Amino acid sequence: MRLLTFTATGRTAAGLEVNGFVVDLARAASALPTARTSLPGDLREILEMGDEALQTARRIQEWVASALTAGQRPTGPDGQTIVYEVGQVKINAPIPRPGKIICLGLNYADHAAESGSELPKSPLLFAKFANTIIGTGDPIILPRASEKVDYEAELAFVIGRRAKHVPLDRAMDYVAGYMNLNDVSARDLQQETSQFFKGKSPDTFAPCGPYLVTRDEIPDPHGLDIRCYVNGELMQNSNTRQLIFNIPFLVHHISRTITLEPGDIISTGTPSGVGMARKPPRFLKPGDVVRVEVAGLGVLENPVIAEPE
Repeated sequence: MRLLTFTATGRTAAGLEVNGFVVDLARAASALPTARTSLPGDLREILEMGDEALQTARRIQEWVASALTAGQRPTGPDGQTIVYEVGQVKINAPIPRPGKIICLGLNYADHAAESGSELPKSPLLFAKFANTIIGTGDPIILPRASEKVDYEAELAFVIGRRAKHVPLDRAMDYVAGYMNLNDVSARDLQQETSQFFKGKSPDTFAPCGPYLVTRDEIPDPHGLDIRCYVNGELMQNSNTRQLIFNIPFLVHHISRTITLEPGDIISTGTPSGVGMARKPPRFLKPGDVVRVEVAGLGVLENPVIAEPE
C-alpha cells in the first residue's frame, strides 16, 4: 500500500493512494461494506494500532479499487467525500510529527570513498528534530546562517511496532514501510563542531514522502536504485546494495539502547554525488528544484527558497 497524509478542504487526514486517487482512510473505514474497524485520522496512530488497522486499510484499498474499476466513487455514510482526485489534495509528509528521526552518516561505501573517510566500524548515528519535516512540493528554506546547503537523497524506513532489543533475525518484522527522504545539510554549520546536529536540523531540512510504501510492496529494500536531480541534472545515482549497515542490522543495533516506537523514522544515509564533494562544490541556491527518487517509492520534489527577511 501507498499510505500518505493529505489535506483537502481544510482537513488533514491519513490516506491511501489507489489507482491515482487519494482515499480518506478514517471516512472510508466507517463506510466499509464488510466488517469495520474504526481508523484514526493520523497515520502514526494507525501504525500504533498494529496489524488490524493495516488489514482494514487493505480492505479499503480493495473495495475502492473495485468501485473505481466499475466507474463508481464511494462516499461516506452521510455522503462525505472519501475519494479525491490527486489534484484536489495537498500531499504532506507521511509522518508529519515523528517521535524520532534517526539518520546515518557514511553508510554508503561510495560516499565514504568520495569523502576520503574510512568505512565506519559501527553505525554513525545522528538525529534531526520534527521541525525539519516537510512534504513533497514544500520549499526547502535556506537559512541566512548558512552559505553551503547540500542535498542528500536517502532511503528511509518507518518503524511499525514498539522495538527494544530486537533480534537480528526478526528485525524486519518491526519495519512498517519505506519512503524517500532528503537529508538536507548545511555543510558550513555541520563542520563548525564535531557534532552533526547544528547543520542537520534547520527548519525544512528533512523533506520526505510522498508515500509511506508498506514493506510487502518492496520485497528487497537492499537493491533499489536511488537518484537525486537538481534542476533536472542527475547528481546522485547509486543503489541501496551499497549500504554498509543494512536495515535489519540498524533495527537490531539501535533498539539495543533506544526504544523505537511506531512512526519513528530511520534514514539510511546517502550515496556519492553530494554537492560538497563536487569540483567545484555545488550547493543549493534559491530557485533550485531538488528531486529524490528511490525505486518504487514515488517522487519527492522540493523547490528551494531563501529564508524570508
